[in-house]
Amino acid sequence: MTGELMHRLQTPEGMNALAVAAAADHGNPLAAASAVRSHGIAADLASAALTQVELRRRAVAKFGAAAGRMFFTRAGLEQATRAVVADRRAARLAAAGVRTMADLGCGLGSDALAAARAGISVYAVEADPDTAAVASANVTALGLDHLIKVDCADATTVSVADFDAVFADPARRKAGRGRVFDPKSFSPPWDFVAALATRVPRTVLKLAPGIDHALLPPGAEGEWVSVDGDLVEAAFWCGPLAAAARRATLLSGTARPPAELTGSGVAKAPVGAVGRYVYDPDPAVVRSHLVAEFAELIDGRLGDPEIAYVYSDTPADTPFARRLEITDVLPFSLKRLRTLLRDRGVGRLEIRKRGSALEPEQLRRDLRLSGPSAASLILTRVAGAPTTLLCRPL
Repeated sequence: MTGELMHRLQTPEGMNALAVAAAADHGNPLAAASAVRSHGIAADLASAALTQVELRRRAVAKFGAAAGRMFFTRAGLEQATRAVVADRRAARLAAAGVRTMADLGCGLGSDALAAARAGISVYAVEADPDTAAVASANVTALGLDHLIKVDCADATTVSVADFDAVFADPARRKAGRGRVFDPKSFSPPWDFVAALATRVPRTVLKLAPGIDHALLPPGAEGEWVSVDGDLVEAAFWCGPLAAAARRATLLSGTARPPAELTGSGVAKAPVGAVGRYVYDPDPAVVRSHLVAEFAELIDGRLGDPEIAYVYSDTPADTPFARRLEITDVLPFSLKRLRTLLRDRGVGRLEIRKRGSALEPEQLRRDLRLSGPSAASLILTRVAGAPTTLLCRPL
């Protein structure tokens, strides 16, 4: 999506092309393209409109109804912050008294849009001119021009001293290389990003959930966020924005209220025997190193100090983990496991694992399942020994 095409899509001619493309889109790309061209729409504009219709449909999962008015690029949509996450972050910033914010590396504008909806005035910059054009179009499409200004600029050249807060989402992809995992290869580079908090104390950094805890700036809060069980990002909250050492935030795309767990991130959970129930913590809990805090909540324990399954003898309702009831515990043996599943009539098997080198799909084939019943199987270690847990979900 070039900036020139983005501009044309915002004209009456482009809006007509989008409307025609939306009406012609019935899941058959060739038929849709033919239908759009039959209206005399130029080939490049027709292609851009059809692409936008497809991306808007996919974007509903991230942006809800607003996706139908927004503009996207394929890469930008994949990397954009989900609206439920951006809104949660914006609400926290607004509650902390933030009224002006610099958004360094705004992408398609998801976080800037959320901040503006929360009443924060945003100066957003994006180094890629075509992406900046899309972000600007989204600001206009959602009627937020009075609160957001978008410029195509290098984030490292922005004077941030006059803003209440800075939000930075360094690019973690490079053309021809895909994802990059070394912070030194981020854009802007990590040295610049990590130093922002020394210039503007109220700084928030959006990062990949696999970011090393050792990179957390001194005194900052590390937050790991999941949406409906999918771990989506980490955020470092710096200066006066930090409210805990580590936080796991569990959000939902539905009306379910959020859940938050905080702690030191260095506590150790007790280790003991397998109990009647096993809890598989949400990935945000695991990645934020808050398994010990979760275990304390349910009076639980680990079966192995290195494995994040938590066991208890009594059931506890919790938003932070999935609970299963253990029916059988046995050392791993393919022959014994196959016999047990055959005797139980298990034909449908969910397989989970931590601390096991076995490949679930290969194991599923080797088990030769048949029967009317369903069960859950956990491959793990208990006290260092490969162990199989047969469970029923609750």
